Amino acid sequence: MSIPTRAAVVESGGAPFTLSDVELDEPGPHEAVVRMVATGLCHTDLGVASGALPFPLPGVLGHEGAGVVEAVGAAVTGVAPGDHVVLSFTSCGGCRDCRGGHPAYCATWLPLNLIGGRRADGTGTISRAGEELGGHFFGQSSLAERALVDERSLVKVDREVPLASIAPLGCGVQTGVGAVWNVLKPVTGSTVVVLGAGAVGLSAVMAAALTPATDIVAVDRVAERLSLARELGATHTIDANGTDLAAALADITGGRGADGVVETTGDVGVLRRGVDVLAARGTLVVVGAPPFGTEVALDVNGLLGGKRVVGLTLGDAETQTFIPALVRLVKEGRLPLHRLISTYPFADIDRAVRDMSEGKAVKPVLTF
Repeated sequence: MSIPTRAAVVESGGAPFTLSDVELDEPGPHEAVVRMVATGLCHTDLGVASGALPFPLPGVLGHEGAGVVEAVGAAVTGVAPGDHVVLSFTSCGGCRDCRGGHPAYCATWLPLNLIGGRRADGTGTISRAGEELGGHFFGQSSLAERALVDERSLVKVDREVPLASIAPLGCGVQTGVGAVWNVLKPVTGSTVVVLGAGAVGLSAVMAAALTPATDIVAVDRVAERLSLARELGATHTIDANGTDLAAALADITGGRGADGVVETTGDVGVLRRGVDVLAARGTLVVVGAPPFGTEVALDVNGLLGGKRVVGLTLGDAETQTFIPALVRLVKEGRLPLHRLISTYPFADIDRAVRDMSEGKAVKPVLTF
């Protein structure tokens, strides 16, 4: 029997989110029904809604959900009804990268999460008036009052932590934190530069502040974001409006350059400047995602000093251990995620989208 709920449906590329009555399929053996309490909005949601990615529309997006389990499929063992959960990406669980602790690089990640719109077996999860909608977005499609969630997207969390305060952990926050902890791994005296002070970039700043890095540099064009970055742990800020990044960073590092750079903007010009300011044996982590097929020119000889450019998906995190650790840091006040969050009632999703697009909100979180 299908499960009625209300969801934010995108009818076509470029159309707004529209609240609509929909039906969820009954949960399969490895799925759960989750009553949503909060869902973060991410630029990936907006990018898909714009039609920039080939996700099947009309459809239901949302991939930073947090809620309470209502029902589970027959084979689900990790959670039970009543458990509090954060929702993240899904993966097959059986390929080499999944078995090696790197599910963000699952062999079937793209169709399972970003562009497929259906379960791995090709069946749909959401319909409206008998017509199938695109769903199963990151194994959750959580821009809805209830979500049918893949078991591997579910992460059980401490029920004492308010779910609205941790919903963004499923994507943006774990991406920024993972870029620092799982890739850069700063040592004592390191310089970490974060290009872009949005939700991912500020998460990287907070993560760097919990490492032995000596200099943490945030770069952005918005003065308010730079001020917030300082409050969250940046030791230096650079206003990208008319400031030469290389010269400013040379002043900070005594000419050495950056040991690690996190590029979150998706601007290939910014990426190139980030590579150029790397110190010998420095690493740039590519997090920002421009349109498919975008290329960047690099000075090959400039790379010969041991520089590395590393792409990253979702922080290269193993969610079942990584997200509960982040929840604990939030609970203890060591990861002040609340400084990024602005909450909106679900019915105000259009205002949340507008505020995010205009830079008024760092991380909008919709509450149900």
